[in-house]
Amino acid sequence: MNIVVLGAGAWGTALAVGAAAQAGGFRQVTLWARDAGQADEMRARRENQRYLPGIALPSSVLIASGPLDRASTVLSGADLVVIGTPMSGLRGMLQGLADHPAPVAWLCKGFEAPLGGESGAGLLGHEVRAQVAPRLKAGVLSGPSFALEVAQGRPTALVAASEHASVRDVLVATFHSPTLRVYANDDLVGVEVGGAVKNVLAIATGLCDGLALGLNARAALITRGLTEMTRLGLALGARADTFMGLSGLGDLVLTATGDLSRNRKVGQLLAQGMSLPQAVQSLGHVAEGVYSARTVVQRARLLGVDMPISEAVVALLEGRLKPAQAVAALMGRDPKEEAL
Repeated sequence: MNIVVLGAGAWGTALAVGAAAQAGGFRQVTLWARDAGQADEMRARRENQRYLPGIALPSSVLIASGPLDRASTVLSGADLVVIGTPMSGLRGMLQGLADHPAPVAWLCKGFEAPLGGESGAGLLGHEVRAQVAPRLKAGVLSGPSFALEVAQGRPTALVAASEHASVRDVLVATFHSPTLRVYANDDLVGVEVGGAVKNVLAIATGLCDGLALGLNARAALITRGLTEMTRLGLALGARADTFMGLSGLGDLVLTATGDLSRNRKVGQLLAQGMSLPQAVQSLGHVAEGVYSARTVVQRARLLGVDMPISEAVVALLEGRLKPAQAVAALMGRDPKEEAL
């Protein structure tokens, strides 16, 4: 089996390492990097020092770079293509893979920035695919997972979501292992909404922790955040039970409480008085919630979905509210019944 991972960030690298570790001589794993200099460094060091330092790249992982056009040999004979770019790069990747015969899966989580300007609607990954590669059999691999722990072989569970059973089957067969459980799910909308919204909510819980508001406050934010996530998902056609699973509650708990969470760290740094540019620069990696918060809220507004926690995060990121003011705005809302 020939597996190609496009994007040599932390998550793409971790999955390439995991796939190669269980290859048993029956698989070829290629990790493609956009930056030729990074690819050369990984070949020399057998390590992705930029995004996943300390994790050795198995000798069976081939490192590639260069254009991904029709003349490229990277995709030739691929049985599965995994896109490991940020959300901003998904459209371009899918356009280039529109006629590819093999299944394709993406790892990015979030809503694409609106193409029609500030008033437009940001799209989820499967909606982007429907626009630019409607014939492509594709899906998403999501769930509660820090790249470092996956690369270290620590126990993890993920969700392979697609409307195509063949895509779900190949993702399970490829990545399921003694240390990585992969569950299939046909609710692609629900899985993607969970992955998008949890990053925004993690910024809120990071703010809560940074302000030392206590565990009660954190639990309230996570619980009411899950309600917001579910509310938006149902409006987009998802199933409610999906949000009780790995890609909903599971991913939210991990990202909102884990010390490896970049989105949570942004909230903590803002609570400490850093500006948003300072907080983002200090991370050294992408924190998707920073870029997708506004698109989440824009999509919710267009659907008439109430998401007060997400709205407060956007106001905080845009500098319209200070950390303490964001908390006061949430706590000062009128009482209501606990319901979706």
